[in-house]
Amino acid sequence: MATQQSTIDYLIGQATCAGTVSAKPMFGEYNVYVDGKMIGSVCDDQLFVKPTAVGRVHAEPVSDAPPYPGAKPQLLITADRWDDAEWLGELLRLTAAELPTPKPRKSKLHT
Repeated sequence: MATQQSTIDYLIGQATCAGTVSAKPMFGEYNVYVDGKMIGSVCDDQLFVKPTAVGRVHAEPVSDAPPYPGAKPQLLITADRWDDAEWLGELLRLTAAELPTPKPRKSKLHT
């Protein structure tokens, strides 16, 4: 089951205090970014956030689950917790702050 666009729209609307929040489609699901850092994904209308020490403390109680078969477990943030926009934004902001800055992509020049 693919994630609905309305789920992504709601999530992004709720997390605006985290910074620049965006979602990019990937195979019917979405990767979620804060200020250019991938902080998690939305799969089957469920939010999965990369585990970080500070993020886990902020999210407690929280369970881990893989976003798709074969993936590493991530923090599963249940939909009922998305309603608290301040809490959700803070979780995403804290997670992004702990993750490394992505390396710039090398452009492929064909001659």
